[in-house]
Amino acid sequence: MNPKIQNLLFNIEKVIIGKSGVIQRVIAALLCGGHVLIEDVPGTGKTRLAAALSGSVGGVFNRIQLTPDVLPQDITGFNMLNPETKQFEFKHGAAYCNFLLADEINRASPKVQSGLLEIMDERQISVDGHTYAVPAPFMTLATCNPIETYGTYHLPEAQMDRFLVRLTLGYLTHEEEIQLLDNQYHENKKISPVITAKDCLELQEDAKKTFCHLTIRSYILNIVNATRNNEAIALGVSPRGSMGLYAFAKASAYINGREYVVPNDVTDNAVSVLAHRIILSPKGRGFYGNQQTAIEDILSKISLPQGEWRELA
Repeated sequence: MNPKIQNLLFNIEKVIIGKSGVIQRVIAALLCGGHVLIEDVPGTGKTRLAAALSGSVGGVFNRIQLTPDVLPQDITGFNMLNPETKQFEFKHGAAYCNFLLADEINRASPKVQSGLLEIMDERQISVDGHTYAVPAPFMTLATCNPIETYGTYHLPEAQMDRFLVRLTLGYLTHEEEIQLLDNQYHENKKISPVITAKDCLELQEDAKKTFCHLTIRSYILNIVNATRNNEAIALGVSPRGSMGLYAFAKASAYINGREYVVPNDVTDNAVSVLAHRIILSPKGRGFYGNQQTAIEDILSKISLPQGEWRELA
């Protein structure tokens, strides 16, 4: 494992206990330049994980608590008349940062959610005919409570497709929660940056260089095509989804210290990258119950590719 990634992982684990696998996926999303949706019940550490990642990387971190009264310009920014110069000046919104925590994103109105689409996909903000690029690296970390429905709005498919991965933290084991109780009173929970924004951009470029054999690329497309030709699935995975799984597999391999992708880099992450991008048909909802089970069933029916995965000299 790259020492910088190892330091990043250890730093986040100071405040997030027992979730090494989830933390690695968040770091992989960062290496891909992707966005993360953390969907779980209250109190499991969603917001703390997002804050821990941003606090571990030197950069600008902004948080916006999304409620029904939030306006799109609170995220994108707005033009304001300067009474002294008599000129309009642009005031940046919350999205002008390296790490944007969109807390409880499903409480924002559809108008506000649509304001995030351009920012997440194109890394830019358009206001009154002018375009402003957000700083690099840029990452949106959104939290969502899947249980509560009162006062919430459904996330549209276009919004969901822009999230590289959807993750859940889940509850801790008995031993891990004992450790959490001890840490609550005996440890300083503040963390400091261990890598810079420039380091992050360099890691992103290194991760892109990870070799992925043609057979594994075909395996990724076999999985994606299986979602598009399934009567239990009304909407299959988009091309953005196949590109996301490809990039995520390369980042996963890089985190694990390999210069090449193996099939498990795909299968271990396919549910996190693809499940939130599909819509089940009425038959599929009755047969599978949820999107995760549908992707797991598809994976079980496609044979793992066999071969040598290193790049030949």
